[in-house]
Amino acid sequence: MKKALLIIVFLGGIITANSQNTTKAFDKGEWLRFRISYSNFLNAGNATLQVKETTYNGQKTYHAVGKGKTTGVVSWFFKVKDNYESYFSKDEIKPYKFIRKIDEGGYTKDKEIYFDHSTQKALVKDKKKDTEEFYNINKDVQDMVSALYYLRGRDLSNLKEGDEVKLTMFFDQTNYEFKLRFLGKETLKTDFGKIAAAKFRPLVQAGRVFKEEESLTVWVSDDENKVPLLIKASLAVGSLRADLDAFKGLANPFPIIF
Repeated sequence: MKKALLIIVFLGGIITANSQNTTKAFDKGEWLRFRISYSNFLNAGNATLQVKETTYNGQKTYHAVGKGKTTGVVSWFFKVKDNYESYFSKDEIKPYKFIRKIDEGGYTKDKEIYFDHSTQKALVKDKKKDTEEFYNINKDVQDMVSALYYLRGRDLSNLKEGDEVKLTMFFDQTNYEFKLRFLGKETLKTDFGKIAAAKFRPLVQAGRVFKEEESLTVWVSDDENKVPLLIKASLAVGSLRADLDAFKGLANPFPIIF
């Protein structure tokens, strides 16, 4: 489960279309909580995503914070405490600063990334190693957290089953290209009732974490919020699923089919 608690939630959120923003899908005050289980029966932990508003370099920005931790029996033999943060512009959703501070069973990282989109450079500060290095970034690159919010406001109406969307993300000093395949729509049973959902399959790198390239499947609400509802992942050993089990501060009504 190393690295997977928040990764499946963030990857799960990166699943919308490539047209222009048509509605405000989120705003400050939004808070989501996910219940994470291992192999469909063992409570493994929880993860939260919260949107705040702050001032960064003299301008109003969003500050999104993602936290994840193991709980219960799992935490007895494998403790995870992850913190991911992103500061990004309110209009174009361009990341300015990304924070990754994690402790996963003794595997730790403490990094900060500062984005300069005008020069297409990113300054990566490794606080654990006390190093600073510049890296080239692609145009319109996102960090792991800002990508979720950048894409949530996109229009799904023109997607056809089998369509793919690409996104560039800068993570661990590398520009990653993600392909996201639309699988169609269905009605999903949740803790809140039945919800109209859109189903996606991000194509992820097989090997260290995921069992194979198509090991991740995600359902998001088929409404203006585009909230991740359910994420399933086949791992190298066992499987993980994340269920939305609490929320508040959504920007739009959350239609439920009773």
